[in-house]
Amino acid sequence: MISTLALRDFRCFSRLTCEFHPEATYIIGKNAMGKTSLLEAVAVLARLQSPRLNSLQPVLKNGARGLVLDGYVSGSHLQFYYSPSRRKLALDSVEQKDAKAYLQTARVVFFGNSDIDLVRGGSEGRRRFLDFVGSQLDSSYREILRSYERALRSRNAYLKMSPVRSREIAAYTGPLLKYGHQLTTLRARVLERLEPFALAAFNQISDQAEAFALHYEAGATDDFAAALSATLEEEQRLRTTVVGPHRDDMQFVVHGQPAELFGSEGQQRTMALAIKLGQARLLETEFDQPPILLLDDVFGELDRERRNRLLQALAGRSQRIVTTTTLDWLSGSFNGFRYELRESGDCERVLVSLPTN
Repeated sequence: MISTLALRDFRCFSRLTCEFHPEATYIIGKNAMGKTSLLEAVAVLARLQSPRLNSLQPVLKNGARGLVLDGYVSGSHLQFYYSPSRRKLALDSVEQKDAKAYLQTARVVFFGNSDIDLVRGGSEGRRRFLDFVGSQLDSSYREILRSYERALRSRNAYLKMSPVRSREIAAYTGPLLKYGHQLTTLRARVLERLEPFALAAFNQISDQAEAFALHYEAGATDDFAAALSATLEEEQRLRTTVVGPHRDDMQFVVHGQPAELFGSEGQQRTMALAIKLGQARLLETEFDQPPILLLDDVFGELDRERRNRLLQALAGRSQRIVTTTTLDWLSGSFNGFRYELRESGDCERVLVSLPTN
């Protein structure tokens, strides 16, 4: 649970502070006002990574040297400073040499309009999703992923040289294989653990009984070393590593067919919601602590029946932070805070508290 957030130089915000309700906080605002960025800031404070991007550099406000996030999460004081040349994090005002203790504070699940791209978009988004889940499940995941990415970047840099630096390429092939095998194993295990929770959520929010499955597709054969050897000529021609976990993917399947080709938009959106709900239930089961749910204007894309099903599926112990352009769809009584995100006279964004009734 997050109780407060203060941010500086994060995307469109120069400065902003917000207090969150233990159950639900609703943030209303027009499009392009920064609602998504505010949710993203919560995720970055808690997890030190964005669920939307592979790098934090794009979230730095234009012209700023670095960003600052400060807040209280699960009773702990978290502070994070980021610039392109430096990172600094503190837990309860004690600077941390590594992120292990910091990252044990809270888990988060980010729901967004673009989640449908998990089903019908490119593989990069699906890998990023698996990595965002995996880094919350396994404390070693983050470092293994980074080690693989470092080896891949170095190996590709030498492949691009002319003439090709075969000796240096071979030096980075060992780490690539070592961490690649570990990363593939971790990703496959993440999907194996996630699938039953996602299937249960799909059946709960779907308006009809449909056969839904998730398939993991490795970016190399079981023998990664042999796959690298077999593609050596292609690597030298393309000047990049063509097989490995950086080509991993997962496939959504409905009635035995790829959902991106044969699923309706309603089915695709339901699958995307289901995998995020499955993530939330998996994290709560693993740690006996519900994750923070960040819902970015997702209700407006659903018909009334699916909207109500989703609301029912979200019932539970999780704290919910919801952004929306309007609350006309919200019915019944609720406990929580309401804010409106507005632009002030000096073109800064401000949060205005609204009455709850």
